[in-house]
Amino acid sequence: MSAVLNLLRSRLASSSSFASYKQLRCMSAAPNPNPQPDIKCAKIFINNEFVDAVSGKTFQTVDPSTEQVICEVAEGDKADVDKAVKAANEAFRLGSPWRTTDATERQNLMLRLADLIERDRNYIASLETLDNGKPFSAAFAVDVELAIKCYRYHAGWANKNGGKVVPMDGNFFSYVRHEPVGVCGQIIPWNFPLLMQAWKLGPALAMGNTVVMKPAEQTPLTALYIAQLAAEAGYPPGVVNVVPGFGPTAGAAIAEHMDVDKVAFTGSTEIGQLIPQMAARTNLKRVTLELGGKSPQIVYSDSNMENVVDSTHLGLFFNQGQCCTAGSRVFVEEKVYDDFVELATEKAKNRTIGNPFTDVDQGPQVDADQMGKILELIDSGKKQGAKMTVGGSRVGDKGYFVAPTVFADVQDDMRIAKEEIFGPVMQIMKFKNDSDLLERAHNTIYGLAASVYTQDIDRALFLANSLRAGTVWVNCHNAFDTAMPFGGYKMSGQGRELGEYGIEAYTEVKSVIIKIPQKNS
Repeated sequence: MSAVLNLLRSRLASSSSFASYKQLRCMSAAPNPNPQPDIKCAKIFINNEFVDAVSGKTFQTVDPSTEQVICEVAEGDKADVDKAVKAANEAFRLGSPWRTTDATERQNLMLRLADLIERDRNYIASLETLDNGKPFSAAFAVDVELAIKCYRYHAGWANKNGGKVVPMDGNFFSYVRHEPVGVCGQIIPWNFPLLMQAWKLGPALAMGNTVVMKPAEQTPLTALYIAQLAAEAGYPPGVVNVVPGFGPTAGAAIAEHMDVDKVAFTGSTEIGQLIPQMAARTNLKRVTLELGGKSPQIVYSDSNMENVVDSTHLGLFFNQGQCCTAGSRVFVEEKVYDDFVELATEKAKNRTIGNPFTDVDQGPQVDADQMGKILELIDSGKKQGAKMTVGGSRVGDKGYFVAPTVFADVQDDMRIAKEEIFGPVMQIMKFKNDSDLLERAHNTIYGLAASVYTQDIDRALFLANSLRAGTVWVNCHNAFDTAMPFGGYKMSGQGRELGEYGIEAYTEVKSVIIKIPQKNS
């Protein structure tokens, strides 16, 4: 596997995106993938035990590279969610071991969990690649690494999220407490299963909450294994509960449950619109949403074209294009448009696709439904007159592989310019000057991310301040850090994850006011 590591080093060194990964500690040792990892956890996890579904039902999780069944997974539904929520509430009650756990011990528990993930990182990366289809090199050096960093970062907040004393008029002593919200329902997606679990578990557990989590039905295996590691780390029973199942049953049961105090959802905007409605039917629980995107990447003629092509390529094609921040609308200044299209097309042509346990750039899409959606949108681009310069079809007849695809001469009203494709399909659009650029960049229901490529600092700052997006990158794309808040404008969601802002979403704010008795003089 030294070839995988050398390949990864060269790619990371040649791109400004994911720049922090150049210093990964894991680079000192070659990864050791296992294309057939033992499946150790495939049941529902409640009270630190794996149990069958109340119904006895199971569902299949499938290897997207081969279309072969990996294993049968217990299928949770409302009855199982009820059990998990009851366990989480019991763990959260006053006087329980979790509620009496010192903040520093919460920190230590999370650090132990991070250490256990690091201990098992080869197995976990192999499991993620098997279940999701992403290249092992990325699962090992990106997904697992960032998950470890996420838990360690949030561990640091466990004993530092203090309140404050507030000067109040009159004879009063007043202060503000930050307290846990309670039972947090968390629904995570299939594109980054391990990492999205860390983004949700990290702040919830650091602040002293309990969790009932539903992983995506396409990719439940790493979420269940991390639950086992949480028990091994020492989390009390009921603090972490994981119920695999389907959205309309297990997911809806979490969103609607009267005894869930907060629900956090990452996924499509279509489902995200339903979550607050379900939550409002019962107890008006808190809701945070991280949803879709149609992010612009804006390329000016003064950019270093070779570096920009590399960065915009990674900004779209990373993770098979299955990123909510994927920079799928690439606006290129007219002066360099033709050159950019030629270089971007050549870059996509040279992208290797195949077995994700080998030295490839791209694995399969996550399932047949996702592959079908991507191919249908590609077909719409052809029919609506966009110029396809490479790709455009399924690769092979086994596995859910889609060829890296580039469209040029894309118009703003085309479906491929408006709808989130969530696949390896780049749309390149021409602009003449700044006068209409912002209006076109904003011509979307989404506002998750954007990137700008220019050497003009005044222009960069103007666009960074003007673009209506939760994250704006300058001369890079998809550069993340756990300390930086993440979330979207408009229909890309509500609330923020990560950083201090993400911690706030998992705390209640309580004012305490004490009357000070006055002594007679």
